[in-house]
Amino acid sequence: MDLLLVFLSLLLVLLGIIGSFIPVLPGPPVSWLGLLVLHFTKGVPMDYTFLGITLFVAILIFILDYIIPSIGTKRFGGSRAGAIGTMIGLFVGIFSPIPFGILIGPFVGALIGELIFNQSDSKTAFKAAVGSFLGFVASTFMKFIVTVIFLVLFIYKLFAYSDTLFVWS
Repeated sequence: MDLLLVFLSLLLVLLGIIGSFIPVLPGPPVSWLGLLVLHFTKGVPMDYTFLGITLFVAILIFILDYIIPSIGTKRFGGSRAGAIGTMIGLFVGIFSPIPFGILIGPFVGALIGELIFNQSDSKTAFKAAVGSFLGFVASTFMKFIVTVIFLVLFIYKLFAYSDTLFVWS
């Protein structure tokens, strides 16, 4: 049973890393669930301080993920339409056959959102699209770093308690 829980927790941590790039899947909270599942195994002691701090970080990053692209858009003169266009462009970019569509999609989405809904001039729309794109990249990078740190913590916990975790009866 412990081996199944370890496998499930590893799967959740890895899914969280993938989720740091896919907007539908909340990366840090999913990775945190992997850490939580690992602590349900018999060999790893339940450390509430560790779980509380990592949960706080996961929730904070989850919230910032929605705020940072909007801040980038607003700072560069964009509007809500540009931020919405960023999210739509990201979703389209994920399923696009174009290489690097996940990077191009948010920029194009913000640009189209600004041009259509706000009827901005192209220079203002381009500047807002750059801000939205930079906010998206910063947010994605932040989620990726946190989920990789959660993976490192998972590996550390797994090997630190491997002598008690995998005792064959």
